[in-house]
Amino acid sequence: MLIQQKPLEKLVTAIFAGAGSAPAEATAVAEHLVEANLVGHDSHGVIRIAPYVAWVREKKLIPNREPLVVLSAGSIGVLDGQLGFGQVMARHATELAIKLATQHGIAAVALYNSGHVGRVGAWAAQAAEAGLISLCFVNTSGGGILVAPTGGIDRRLSANPIAIAVPTPGAKPLLVDMSTCAIAEGKIRVAFNKGHKVPDGCIIDAHGQPTNDPRVFYADPPGAILPVGGHKGFGLGVMVEMLAGALTGGGCSRLGVPRLEQAMFTITIDPRKFQPEETFAREVQQYVDFVKSSRTQTPGGEILMPGEPEERCRAQRTARGIELDDMTWSQITDVAKSLNVPVNQYV
Repeated sequence: MLIQQKPLEKLVTAIFAGAGSAPAEATAVAEHLVEANLVGHDSHGVIRIAPYVAWVREKKLIPNREPLVVLSAGSIGVLDGQLGFGQVMARHATELAIKLATQHGIAAVALYNSGHVGRVGAWAAQAAEAGLISLCFVNTSGGGILVAPTGGIDRRLSANPIAIAVPTPGAKPLLVDMSTCAIAEGKIRVAFNKGHKVPDGCIIDAHGQPTNDPRVFYADPPGAILPVGGHKGFGLGVMVEMLAGALTGGGCSRLGVPRLEQAMFTITIDPRKFQPEETFAREVQQYVDFVKSSRTQTPGGEILMPGEPEERCRAQRTARGIELDDMTWSQITDVAKSLNVPVNQYV
Protein backbone atom coordinates (compact mmCIF):
# COMPACT_ATOMS: atom_id res chain seq x y z
CA MET A 1 0.00 0.00 0.00
CA LEU A 2 1.00 3.65 -0.45
CA ILE A 3 0.80 6.01 2.49
CA GLN A 4 1.77 9.66 2.73
CA GLN A 5 4.42 10.86 5.15
CA LYS A 6 2.27 12.89 7.54
CA PRO A 7 -0.52 10.35 8.14
CA LEU A 8 2.10 7.66 8.69
CA GLU A 9 3.98 9.87 11.16
CA LYS A 10 0.76 10.53 13.09
CA LEU A 11 -0.05 6.82 13.24
CA VAL A 12 3.44 5.86 14.37
CA THR A 13 3.42 8.65 16.96
CA ALA A 14 0.13 7.32 18.33
CA ILE A 15 1.57 3.80 18.52
CA PHE A 16 4.58 4.85 20.57
CA ALA A 17 2.43 7.08 22.76
CA GLY A 18 0.25 4.05 23.34
CA ALA A 19 3.36 2.07 24.27
CA GLY A 20 4.19 4.61 26.98
CA SER A 21 6.29 7.33 25.36
CA ALA A 22 5.63 10.96 26.22
CA PRO A 23 4.42 13.06 23.25
CA ALA A 24 7.83 14.54 22.40
CA GLU A 25 9.54 11.16 22.43
CA ALA A 26 6.78 9.44 20.45
CA THR A 27 7.01 12.18 17.82
CA ALA A 28 10.82 12.04 17.65
CA VAL A 29 10.88 8.27 17.16
CA ALA A 30 8.07 8.36 14.61
CA GLU A 31 9.63 11.14 12.54
CA HIS A 32 12.99 9.38 12.50
CA LEU A 33 11.52 6.05 11.37
CA VAL A 34 9.35 7.59 8.67
CA GLU A 35 12.24 9.70 7.40
CA ALA A 36 14.28 6.51 6.98
CA ASN A 37 11.54 5.21 4.69
CA LEU A 38 11.40 8.52 2.85
CA VAL A 39 15.09 8.40 1.95
CA GLY A 40 14.95 4.75 0.92
CA HIS A 41 16.40 3.09 4.03
CA ASP A 42 13.34 0.91 4.61
CA SER A 43 15.47 -1.39 6.75
CA HIS A 44 15.55 1.33 9.43
CA GLY A 45 12.03 2.62 8.92
CA VAL A 46 8.61 1.64 10.21
CA ILE A 47 9.48 -2.04 9.89
CA ARG A 48 11.13 -1.45 13.29
CA ILE A 49 7.88 -0.59 15.07
CA ALA A 50 6.94 -4.14 16.07
CA PRO A 51 10.32 -5.06 17.59
CA TYR A 52 10.59 -1.71 19.39
CA VAL A 53 7.19 -2.17 21.03
CA ALA A 54 8.04 -5.77 21.88
CA TRP A 55 11.25 -4.61 23.59
CA VAL A 56 9.30 -2.01 25.57
CA ARG A 57 6.90 -4.70 26.76
CA GLU A 58 9.83 -6.93 27.72
CA LYS A 59 11.51 -3.98 29.51
CA LYS A 60 14.50 -4.24 27.21
CA LEU A 61 13.80 -0.70 26.02
CA ILE A 62 12.59 1.96 28.46
CA PRO A 63 10.47 4.93 27.35
CA ASN A 64 11.05 8.50 28.52
CA ARG A 65 14.67 8.14 29.54
CA GLU A 66 17.14 11.01 29.32
CA PRO A 67 20.86 10.38 28.80
CA LEU A 68 23.10 10.51 31.83
CA VAL A 69 26.23 12.62 31.40
CA VAL A 70 29.04 10.39 32.63
CA LEU A 71 31.88 12.67 31.52
CA SER A 72 32.19 16.18 30.14
CA ALA A 73 35.80 17.34 29.91
CA GLY A 74 36.84 19.85 27.30
CA SER A 75 36.09 18.42 23.88
CA ILE A 76 35.17 14.95 25.22
CA GLY A 77 31.76 13.74 26.29
CA VAL A 78 30.44 10.37 27.45
CA LEU A 79 26.72 9.64 27.75
CA ASP A 80 24.87 6.66 29.24
CA GLY A 81 21.70 6.07 27.24
CA GLN A 82 20.04 4.19 30.13
CA LEU A 83 18.35 1.82 27.66
CA GLY A 84 16.20 4.63 26.32
CA PHE A 85 15.09 5.06 22.74
CA GLY A 86 18.18 5.45 20.59
CA GLN A 87 16.54 8.11 18.44
CA VAL A 88 16.42 10.33 21.53
CA MET A 89 19.84 9.37 22.88
CA ALA A 90 21.68 9.76 19.57
CA ARG A 91 20.09 13.18 19.05
CA HIS A 92 21.37 14.30 22.47
CA ALA A 93 24.83 12.91 21.70
CA THR A 94 24.90 14.73 18.37
CA GLU A 95 23.77 17.99 19.92
CA LEU A 96 26.53 17.70 22.50
CA ALA A 97 29.08 16.94 19.77
CA ILE A 98 27.97 20.00 17.80
CA LYS A 99 28.29 22.20 20.88
CA LEU A 100 31.76 20.91 21.80
CA ALA A 101 33.10 20.98 18.25
CA THR A 102 31.92 24.55 17.80
CA GLN A 103 33.76 25.49 21.00
CA HIS A 104 36.95 23.48 20.55
CA GLY A 105 37.19 22.78 16.83
CA ILE A 106 36.86 19.04 17.32
CA ALA A 107 34.81 16.84 19.64
CA ALA A 108 34.69 13.16 20.53
CA VAL A 109 31.43 11.96 22.08
CA ALA A 110 30.66 8.45 23.23
CA LEU A 111 27.17 7.09 23.80
CA TYR A 112 26.61 3.65 25.30
CA ASN A 113 23.79 1.57 26.78
CA SER A 114 21.32 2.97 24.26
CA GLY A 115 18.41 1.47 22.44
CA HIS A 116 18.61 1.07 18.67
CA VAL A 117 19.75 4.45 17.29
CA GLY A 118 18.05 3.98 13.92
CA ARG A 119 19.49 5.32 10.66
CA VAL A 120 23.00 6.42 11.60
CA GLY A 121 23.29 8.76 8.64
CA ALA A 122 20.64 11.00 10.21
CA TRP A 123 23.02 11.88 13.05
CA ALA A 124 25.99 12.61 10.81
CA ALA A 125 23.72 14.75 8.62
CA GLN A 126 22.45 16.64 11.67
CA ALA A 127 26.01 17.79 12.41
CA ALA A 128 26.76 18.54 8.75
CA GLU A 129 23.69 20.74 8.48
CA ALA A 130 25.23 22.77 11.32
CA GLY A 131 28.32 23.25 9.13
CA LEU A 132 30.39 20.49 10.74
CA ILE A 133 32.06 17.31 9.53
CA SER A 134 30.82 14.21 11.33
CA LEU A 135 32.04 10.61 11.58
CA CYS A 136 29.79 8.14 13.40
CA PHE A 137 30.56 4.54 14.32
CA VAL A 138 27.91 2.26 15.84
CA ASN A 139 27.98 -1.27 17.22
CA THR A 140 25.64 -3.53 19.14
CA SER A 141 27.12 -5.17 22.18
CA GLY A 142 24.21 -7.46 22.91
CA GLY A 143 21.39 -8.88 20.82
CA GLY A 144 22.59 -7.62 17.45
CA ILE A 145 25.42 -10.03 16.65
CA LEU A 146 24.82 -10.83 12.98
CA VAL A 147 28.03 -11.03 10.96
CA ALA A 148 30.53 -13.83 10.43
CA PRO A 149 34.24 -12.98 10.17
CA THR A 150 35.87 -13.51 6.79
CA GLY A 151 36.59 -17.23 6.54
CA GLY A 152 34.23 -18.01 9.44
CA ILE A 153 30.68 -19.31 9.80
CA ASP A 154 29.48 -18.17 13.22
CA ARG A 155 28.17 -14.70 14.03
CA ARG A 156 30.84 -12.65 15.77
CA LEU A 157 30.30 -8.97 14.79
CA SER A 158 27.45 -6.51 14.76
CA ALA A 159 26.38 -4.88 11.49
CA ASN A 160 28.66 -2.01 12.61
CA PRO A 161 27.52 0.90 10.43
CA ILE A 162 29.66 3.92 9.61
CA ALA A 163 28.26 7.31 8.62
CA ILE A 164 30.34 10.27 7.44
CA ALA A 165 28.87 13.62 6.46
CA VAL A 166 30.52 16.74 5.04
CA PRO A 167 28.71 20.08 4.61
CA THR A 168 28.29 21.20 1.02
CA PRO A 169 27.71 24.85 0.11
CA GLY A 170 24.11 25.51 -0.85
CA ALA A 171 23.18 21.83 -0.94
CA LYS A 172 22.52 18.81 1.21
CA PRO A 173 25.65 17.31 2.81
CA LEU A 174 27.79 14.67 1.22
CA LEU A 175 26.72 11.61 3.18
CA VAL A 176 28.02 8.05 3.33
CA ASP A 177 25.79 5.78 5.42
CA MET A 178 26.77 2.13 5.22
CA SER A 179 27.07 -1.07 7.17
CA THR A 180 30.41 -2.83 7.20
CA CYS A 181 28.54 -6.00 6.27
CA ALA A 182 27.19 -6.95 2.86
CA ILE A 183 23.56 -6.19 3.74
CA ALA A 184 21.83 -4.59 6.71
CA GLU A 185 19.79 -6.99 8.80
CA GLY A 186 16.78 -4.77 8.30
CA LYS A 187 17.06 -5.24 4.53
CA ILE A 188 16.97 -9.00 5.07
CA ARG A 189 13.81 -8.46 7.12
CA VAL A 190 12.33 -6.33 4.33
CA ALA A 191 13.09 -9.11 1.81
CA PHE A 192 11.60 -11.68 4.20
CA ASN A 193 8.40 -9.66 4.56
CA LYS A 194 8.10 -9.15 0.81
CA GLY A 195 8.90 -12.79 -0.03
CA HIS A 196 11.95 -11.73 -2.03
CA LYS A 197 15.45 -13.17 -2.25
CA VAL A 198 18.52 -11.30 -1.06
CA PRO A 199 21.36 -10.62 -3.53
CA ASP A 200 24.25 -13.01 -4.05
CA GLY A 201 27.17 -12.81 -1.66
CA CYS A 202 25.24 -11.40 1.31
CA ILE A 203 24.36 -14.28 3.63
CA ILE A 204 25.34 -17.84 4.47
CA ASP A 205 23.43 -20.61 6.20
CA ALA A 206 24.35 -22.27 9.47
CA HIS A 207 26.79 -24.52 7.64
CA GLY A 208 28.61 -21.69 5.88
CA GLN A 209 26.97 -22.26 2.50
CA PRO A 210 25.88 -19.22 0.44
CA THR A 211 22.14 -18.67 0.15
CA ASN A 212 19.69 -16.09 -1.19
CA ASP A 213 16.83 -17.16 1.09
CA PRO A 214 16.19 -14.69 3.94
CA ARG A 215 14.30 -17.39 5.84
CA VAL A 216 17.58 -19.28 6.26
CA PHE A 217 19.09 -16.30 8.05
CA TYR A 218 16.33 -16.45 10.70
CA ALA A 219 16.30 -20.24 10.96
CA ASP A 220 17.32 -22.30 13.98
CA PRO A 221 20.29 -22.58 13.86
CA PRO A 222 20.59 -19.20 12.14
CA GLY A 223 22.67 -18.07 9.22
CA ALA A 224 25.01 -15.08 9.20
CA ILE A 225 25.72 -11.98 7.14
CA LEU A 226 29.03 -11.69 5.31
CA PRO A 227 31.33 -8.65 5.60
CA VAL A 228 31.13 -6.22 2.70
CA GLY A 229 34.08 -6.60 0.34
CA GLY A 230 35.51 -9.62 2.15
CA HIS A 231 38.49 -8.94 4.36
CA LYS A 232 38.26 -5.16 3.85
CA GLY A 233 34.76 -4.98 5.30
CA PHE A 234 35.71 -7.40 8.05
CA GLY A 235 38.63 -5.16 9.00
CA LEU A 236 36.38 -2.10 9.09
CA GLY A 237 33.85 -3.98 11.18
CA VAL A 238 36.49 -4.96 13.72
CA MET A 239 37.63 -1.35 14.01
CA VAL A 240 34.05 -0.18 14.58
CA GLU A 241 33.88 -2.68 17.45
CA MET A 242 37.01 -1.07 18.88
CA LEU A 243 35.68 2.50 18.59
CA ALA A 244 31.98 2.07 19.32
CA GLY A 245 32.39 -0.90 21.62
CA ALA A 246 35.67 -0.96 23.51
CA LEU A 247 36.29 2.81 23.61
CA THR A 248 32.80 3.96 24.59
CA GLY A 249 32.47 1.49 27.45
CA GLY A 250 29.48 -0.12 25.78
CA GLY A 251 31.45 -3.26 25.05
CA CYS A 252 32.18 -5.19 21.89
CA SER A 253 29.80 -7.74 20.43
CA ARG A 254 29.54 -10.70 22.77
CA LEU A 255 27.24 -13.56 23.63
CA GLY A 256 25.05 -13.71 26.70
CA VAL A 257 23.52 -10.21 26.62
CA PRO A 258 19.73 -10.68 26.54
CA ARG A 259 18.83 -7.37 24.88
CA LEU A 260 19.95 -5.07 22.11
CA GLU A 261 22.32 -2.41 23.46
CA GLN A 262 23.88 0.01 21.01
CA ALA A 263 26.84 2.34 21.38
CA MET A 264 27.91 5.19 19.13
CA PHE A 265 31.23 6.98 18.92
CA THR A 266 31.18 10.23 17.00
CA ILE A 267 34.00 12.54 15.96
CA THR A 268 32.78 15.99 14.98
CA ILE A 269 34.99 18.62 13.35
CA ASP A 270 34.46 22.30 12.69
CA PRO A 271 36.28 22.95 9.39
CA ARG A 272 36.15 26.70 10.06
CA LYS A 273 38.72 26.21 12.80
CA PHE A 274 41.16 24.73 10.28
CA GLN A 275 40.84 27.17 7.40
CA PRO A 276 38.54 29.95 6.19
CA GLU A 277 35.00 28.75 5.63
CA GLU A 278 34.96 29.91 2.00
CA THR A 279 38.22 28.06 1.28
CA PHE A 280 36.86 24.77 2.53
CA ALA A 281 33.50 25.26 0.81
CA ARG A 282 35.20 26.14 -2.48
CA GLU A 283 37.38 23.03 -2.36
CA VAL A 284 34.41 20.80 -1.59
CA GLN A 285 32.39 22.25 -4.46
CA GLN A 286 35.30 22.09 -6.89
CA TYR A 287 35.79 18.42 -6.13
CA VAL A 288 32.09 17.63 -6.46
CA ASP A 289 32.07 19.36 -9.85
CA PHE A 290 35.24 17.51 -10.90
CA VAL A 291 33.80 14.11 -10.00
CA LYS A 292 30.52 14.83 -11.76
CA SER A 293 32.38 15.86 -14.92
CA SER A 294 33.45 12.26 -15.52
CA ARG A 295 32.25 10.57 -18.69
CA THR A 296 29.47 8.10 -17.93
CA GLN A 297 29.43 4.45 -18.92
CA THR A 298 25.85 4.81 -20.14
CA PRO A 299 24.99 7.54 -22.67
CA GLY A 300 23.05 10.24 -20.87
CA GLY A 301 24.01 8.77 -17.51
CA GLU A 302 24.70 10.77 -14.40
CA ILE A 303 27.17 10.68 -11.54
CA LEU A 304 25.46 10.85 -8.15
CA MET A 305 27.50 11.91 -5.13
CA PRO A 306 27.06 10.18 -1.75
CA GLY A 307 23.75 11.29 -0.27
CA GLU A 308 22.12 12.27 -3.58
CA PRO A 309 20.27 8.95 -4.10
CA GLU A 310 18.64 9.39 -0.69
CA GLU A 311 17.56 12.95 -1.45
CA ARG A 312 16.07 11.91 -4.79
CA CYS A 313 14.21 9.12 -3.08
CA ARG A 314 12.94 11.60 -0.48
CA ALA A 315 11.52 13.84 -3.22
CA GLN A 316 9.87 10.91 -5.02
CA ARG A 317 8.32 9.37 -1.90
CA THR A 318 7.21 12.71 -0.50
CA ALA A 319 5.25 13.27 -3.70
CA ARG A 320 4.06 9.73 -4.35
CA GLY A 321 3.86 8.24 -0.88
CA ILE A 322 5.74 5.51 0.97
CA GLU A 323 5.09 1.98 -0.21
CA LEU A 324 4.72 -0.66 2.50
CA ASP A 325 4.44 -4.37 1.78
CA ASP A 326 1.45 -6.30 3.11
CA MET A 327 3.34 -8.11 5.87
CA THR A 328 4.95 -4.95 7.25
CA TRP A 329 1.61 -3.13 7.19
CA SER A 330 -0.06 -6.10 8.91
CA GLN A 331 2.60 -6.06 11.62
CA ILE A 332 2.06 -2.33 12.18
CA THR A 333 -1.72 -2.64 12.35
CA ASP A 334 -1.48 -5.62 14.72
CA VAL A 335 0.71 -3.61 17.09
CA ALA A 336 -1.65 -0.65 16.82
CA LYS A 337 -4.68 -2.78 17.65
CA SER A 338 -2.89 -4.32 20.63
CA LEU A 339 -2.42 -0.79 21.98
CA ASN A 340 -5.98 0.30 21.16
CA VAL A 341 -4.75 2.75 18.52
CA PRO A 342 -7.48 3.20 15.84
CA VAL A 343 -5.58 2.86 12.57
CA ASN A 344 -8.42 4.17 10.41
CA GLN A 345 -8.34 7.44 12.32
CA TYR A 346 -4.94 8.20 10.81
CA VAL A 347 -4.91 6.57 7.37
